[in-house]
Amino acid sequence: MTETLVVPRAPFDMEEPWSTPPACTSVRLRRSTDAAAPRLATSVAAWHDDEYISFLFSAADDYIHATMHERDAPLYEEDVVEIFVAPGDLTHYYEIEVSPHGVIFDAVIDSPGGVRETMHVDRAWNCEGLVAAVRKNIESDGAISVDTLIRIPFASIGRNVPEDGEAWRANFFRVDRHETEGDEYSAWQPTMKDPADFHVAAAFGVLQFAR
Repeated sequence: MTETLVVPRAPFDMEEPWSTPPACTSVRLRRSTDAAAPRLATSVAAWHDDEYISFLFSAADDYIHATMHERDAPLYEEDVVEIFVAPGDLTHYYEIEVSPHGVIFDAVIDSPGGVRETMHVDRAWNCEGLVAAVRKNIESDGAISVDTLIRIPFASIGRNVPEDGEAWRANFFRVDRHETEGDEYSAWQPTMKDPADFHVAAAFGVLQFAR
């Protein structure tokens, strides 16, 4: 069943960038291959203002694997969170990835068949004005939490401020690499592919904008 996340209109608080507005509702990611509860919990919240749609990932972790530091490096080979967003047709969407070091991968995906086999990835595209920030906390018992803030300017993806009730398609993902526990792939809308495959446009959920 396709799920809907309401994206309320709310100002971005520069004084409290790691807090979500009261109107926000978080969604939890599930294991991408079978929709089961993942070993490590991840939640995502979204809201918008006149210029940006903002996303906040909050993730539990116990081992961070991230060695890349160049933009558009293959971050998906290590720990990363990802947003796929299709403001229009599902055959054309944007992919934004951010590593635990705040490194960015951004690309435009043209996918006439809605699947990996027919898609074309334009890695030369840069999301102008994109804001990405990461906060890591390590508790005394070794538990780690990683918060990732991603702010996408509407102008960078060719859109105006969404109207009340406007709907986009999107999905959220997380890749976690672990030396002993193995790799884990999480999604808001599981694609139910094994081996894991995030590029299944038909599985995208709905972002519904509200004033």
